Amino acid sequence: MRDMACTRCSLTHNKRAMADYDYLVLYMPRGTSRDAARRILTDHAEYGDWELARLRLYADGSRKATLRRRIIRAVRTL
Repeated sequence: MRDMACTRCSLTHNKRAMADYDYLVLYMPRGTSRDAARRILTDHAEYGDWELARLRLYADGSRKATLRRRIIRAVRTL
């Protein structure tokens, strides 16, 4: 129990500001092949700077992909 308390304590001291993300949800019907899904996700990653946050494969064969990208906030210099 003591180890858990120390771990929690160290985590609270090392807190960082949470990054803000944009999310994009893609639904692919059950007829979509694995290769086609890979191409779609690769295009979004290469040209839109998206990264795969979650991919869910349903029992009927359809897919739901959640993509995210970091929001870059401009900081004033003056």
